[in-house]
Parts: sequence; C-alpha cells; structure tokens
Amino acid sequence: MNAAAGAPTSLISASFAADPYLDTAVSAALLRQVARGELPPTVRLNRTGPILAFGKLDRLRPGYRRAVELAGAAGYAPLERIAGGHAAVFHPGTVSLSRAVRTPGAAGAYPGTRDRFASLAGLITDALAAVGIDARIGAAPGEYCPGDFSVNARGAVKLAGIGQRVVAGGAHVGAVIVVRGAAAINDVLGPVNAALELDWDPAATGSIARELGEDDRPRSPEEPDPLIDAVIAALRAGLARDLDLEPGDPSPSTLELAERTKDDYRPR
Repeated sequence: MNAAAGAPTSLISASFAADPYLDTAVSAALLRQVARGELPPTVRLNRTGPILAFGKLDRLRPGYRRAVELAGAAGYAPLERIAGGHAAVFHPGTVSLSRAVRTPGAAGAYPGTRDRFASLAGLITDALAAVGIDARIGAAPGEYCPGDFSVNARGAVKLAGIGQRVVAGGAHVGAVIVVRGAAAINDVLGPVNAALELDWDPAATGSIARELGEDDRPRSPEEPDPLIDAVIAALRAGLARDLDLEPGDPSPSTLELAERTKDDYRPR
C-alpha cells in the first residue's frame, strides 16, 4: 500500500535503548518503507542509550576488531551505522534526530544530498540557539567524526554530528546531539580512536550542558533531565514550523522488518 501523497510527517519518539541493534534496524526499516512509498516521511526524535556506532570506513582499518572490543568493554554496544563517517558515541546524555524522506533517482544517485544536510544542520543550530547556545554549522578543528555539516559551539567544540544514507527512492539523514557527557564521549573514544589510528583532539568535544555551565555528567535513563527535555522541545518546535507532524509509533510491519534485519548492524 502506498502512503498518500501530501500525508503528514510521522513523528516517532519511541526508543529501543534496551536493544540497540533493533533501535538502529527500526531507522533502517523506516528508510526502506518510506523509500518504497509504504509509509509517509518519518521523523524519529528521542533520548538514546549507550552505543558506539562505527562507519563503513572504520571497518577497513587494521584496528577495527580491537576498537569493537574496547567499545564493548566500556559498556557501549558496538554497531555498524546506517550512514558513513567514523566512530560516533551515543549515551543517555545524547539525543538522536533523524528523517526518512522520499527522493528522486536510483541508489547511488545523490540529488538533494547537500540540501538535506544543510536543512537538518540549520534546524539543529536554530534549536540550540533557542536554548542559549552560540551554535554554528561547520566542523570544529580536531573534532571526532568530522563533517562539513557538524554543529559546533563558538566555532570551537562539536555538539552534533550528521550522517546520511541514500537508497533508491529515499534518504535517511540523522544526527546525534550531545546534551551532556562530553567527558564520557572522550573516555571511550580515546582508546577506540587510538585503535583505529584516527587523529582527533579531545578538546574539540563539547556538550550543551558545558556551554551553559551545567553539570556535564549524563543522567541515568530512568532519571528525568530537564535540559534534554528542553532540547527535544526546541527541536520539535523547529520541525513543526515546516512539517505537519503526526505523533505515532512504529508500525507492526516496521518492527517486524527491524527484528528480521537487526543482526545486520552487528560488527562484522
């Protein structure tokens, strides 16, 4: 069944932090279904669990297996991310935002890629400004997993990274936003990036909490975090300015597809 043209954008806030492979597979399943026209454009916006997401380039590095072991030993589920890039950290102090949209063209064709990057980066920058951050688009010098559309504070520290995957008929663009836990990111990325032999500067890792002079330590998933709530509210408000949002949950077909494919995101 094809999703109706002009349908509202589905907004999913459900998190599957207890099963990070399923959580990633849900996003991948949404991409496939949106690309095939089975679902309307879909946004996911939620707090995350402890994950170390490796990019395809990381798999080619001699220290990859060691990096995977180090991530697991530090309490992070190692997985292979949907998009490209290098190792990125998710934990209870971070927020995940992603969009699955229909696109023209076939797999391997990238019309609109830069516009989608710029759009999500602009949305995040505006939302962080709304909570008091001097947010800018661009890579901070020495940042981990560098990207032209990273969001930084003051031009000095990375607060959010953005990745994108394009398939036939659709695209998935997603971001991880560091609300708290810059130190926690560096604690795990230090040995992981050493194993991968990636150059980076831990001083370029930032958090919204640090920028606001708050406690940088991530709170437990069961503990409310007003700052995370404020960031999610600002992001949601930004989305609502351009999209007709319809809150909902993943469909049974999405969950079934994700369950069948979740092992695809385990490190190989």
